[in-house]
Amino acid sequence: MIIDDQYYDVIIVGTGAGGGTLARKLAPSGKKILVLERGGYLEKESSELVDVEVFKKEQYHAPEQWYDNAGEPFYPQTSYSVGGNTKVWSGALLRMRERDFTAVPHQNGMSPAWELTYADFEPYYTEAEQLYQVHGKLGDDATEPPHSADYPFPAVEHEPQIAALCDSFSKQGLHPSHLPLGLGDQGRTDSEDSGITPALAYNNVTFKSNAKAVCLHTNPSGTAVKAVEAEVDGQSYLFLGHLVVLSCGAINSAVLLLRSANETHPNGIANRTGLVGCNLMKQLMTVIVQRSANPNSGLFQRTVYFNDFYWGNDSFPYPMGHIQNSGGILQDVIFAEAPPLLSVLAKLMPGSGLRQLATRTIGWWLQTEDLPNPNNRVSLSGEKITLHYEPNNLEAHDRLLYHWQEALKEVDKAMGQSVFAQNIHPHAMMPVQVVAHQCGTCRFGSNPDTSVLDLNCRTHEVDNLYVVDSSFFPSSSSTSPALTVMANALRVGDHLIERLK
Repeated sequence: MIIDDQYYDVIIVGTGAGGGTLARKLAPSGKKILVLERGGYLEKESSELVDVEVFKKEQYHAPEQWYDNAGEPFYPQTSYSVGGNTKVWSGALLRMRERDFTAVPHQNGMSPAWELTYADFEPYYTEAEQLYQVHGKLGDDATEPPHSADYPFPAVEHEPQIAALCDSFSKQGLHPSHLPLGLGDQGRTDSEDSGITPALAYNNVTFKSNAKAVCLHTNPSGTAVKAVEAEVDGQSYLFLGHLVVLSCGAINSAVLLLRSANETHPNGIANRTGLVGCNLMKQLMTVIVQRSANPNSGLFQRTVYFNDFYWGNDSFPYPMGHIQNSGGILQDVIFAEAPPLLSVLAKLMPGSGLRQLATRTIGWWLQTEDLPNPNNRVSLSGEKITLHYEPNNLEAHDRLLYHWQEALKEVDKAMGQSVFAQNIHPHAMMPVQVVAHQCGTCRFGSNPDTSVLDLNCRTHEVDNLYVVDSSFFPSSSSTSPALTVMANALRVGDHLIERLK
């Protein structure tokens, strides 16, 4: 093993929404920072896909097998690359709603309150929107929480076909809203271009790609992490530092803590209560498509969302969730994870190739909150990673799907679609291997008996160890989590800057 001859003020493991944002926040401090990323630079990111490349699944899957409840192996759809999963996302950057931070009753349980409020995150949401160049519009959506500043850029205009659909939905009494998107000169912004690249302009920041963290080493008493062991291009290294921050994704951060078990932490670091890896959430996500009378490019951005059913309605007084368009199906990586949907489409349009299927359909994503359940968890046996996950809150998601199918039927009828098209809207729920929106495996809170992290996202048991990805979420909400992860990284960054003074 090679022991690095440097001593760092902060070691950040992972470069996704949390790690990349934190690196950018800390870089101007002048402190000596090391950033480790297990992957390399992507040759082509999802926003640069052309035509049916989206369906080449091996491009955006981890090069390792995980296992499901039944012990069946799968290759998870997660990106080990500079920028993490922000390299394969839609760029949608929404704030959680004010009420999402409170205790919210659902049909079969309670979504727990966060111990911080929306007001605690609001200034950091604003900072993150500036950093990631968010294009949006206030006033569309009644569920939109208060903003201390407007979006830094105007909303992206809808494609003509999407604009026509929005008009038709509005006539039903629905409220299409402009989707907040992170967009720069080269397409969707991400944690590489908005986080890591500007951080590396500072001489105090050292970056190592193809550096997989494999173990955290503590002092003999187990109260502090003294070193991070990593494999860099196949060679074992030991990096020493004052503070260590994990941002490997909710699943892999939990795995690294479990893998680092030692004499003083026999069940894994920071795992005295056995909560590391528990309460895994990843939202219920369904893609549904409608046939289109007119062809489209298949390569446009997502631009519209609906929160009309976010908090429920008169017939179901519980939250149902969030809806947004998929954008061009030929650019939507996650769409490729719905093979049952593709087979149904192929039957509807026999003899059509993938490109024709994609350009004759409009896709919609439905997201519903799943509730924390300690039995939904990540476990590690040797090197075998297993996701013990059973979806819950299914009726709420089914009702959201029903309402949207009914809305699509009305739109199809109003726009002169055939009776056949009006009644057929294929859909598929994302399987376990789509680990998008994963969160909750190291929840934060003030009570060390019921949480892994304190309110600054420092582990209760290890004084110098932090986690800044979505692991800290006590609940998932129905909103895409990326902006909340970024805002939290900026919030924790302020805390770390104060601690390092």
